[in-house]
Amino acid sequence: MNEKVITSYKAFDKNMKCRDFQYEVGKEYEMDGEIKCCNRGFHACKSPMEVWDYYDMFNSRYAEVEQSGKIDEEGNSTKVCSSHIKIKAELKLADIINIGVEWLKDITSPSKVKADGALNDNGDRKKQIGSSGYSAQIGSSGDYAQIGSSGDYAQIGSSGYSAKIGSSGDSAKIDSTGEDSVIMCAGNSSIAKAKVGSWITLAEWKWSYEKNHNVPVCVKTEYVDGDNIKADTLYQLRNGKFVEVQK
Repeated sequence: MNEKVITSYKAFDKNMKCRDFQYEVGKEYEMDGEIKCCNRGFHACKSPMEVWDYYDMFNSRYAEVEQSGKIDEEGNSTKVCSSHIKIKAELKLADIINIGVEWLKDITSPSKVKADGALNDNGDRKKQIGSSGYSAQIGSSGDYAQIGSSGDYAQIGSSGYSAKIGSSGDSAKIDSTGEDSVIMCAGNSSIAKAKVGSWITLAEWKWSYEKNHNVPVCVKTEYVDGDNIKADTLYQLRNGKFVEVQK
């Protein structure tokens, strides 16, 4: 019988440590005894963006991992605790964003929703929404929402607090009215606004005649403090700076 192996994602501090345990890419680790989520074992998350519930988004390191052996899963999240873990590959922040969008699209596909009820409105689980179409219009009012979109011209609105919103398509517009949210726009010409206490990441792209396609020239993150970056104000990244946009 084949052993169950779960692909998941893990965050670390800048020294590749988690809970004072030192990890290295390419290494495998084993733990004996009882395994229990939030108590004992190696922890990671099936949802890439959920790692930000435990580690700072900008001062952390990330990896794709494989978990096996004794497994304990938390019922109200995607956290997985295991007796064995393999640190497969280190990931950049942009990788986590893009993989997170694809993960959300996958689990919210019609076949997955029908099969395991990944989406529901009873408040028992975090709202998870994925979209890949052009000009998608997405709205969410639940707290802790995880929203991912890869299509161009997406319009995304979220009113719950602690939302995580990722968009990889061009010309996206994201409006978050909930506190303590994280917005990530990897596409060109995207705009976003949020409440005080939230973070916004924007990307700027330019056409390369040498490569014959757009290339990223700047990715910048700002904290919405109400002064330097205003609340409820749309911003776009231009010439490496957050610029207010009138829409």
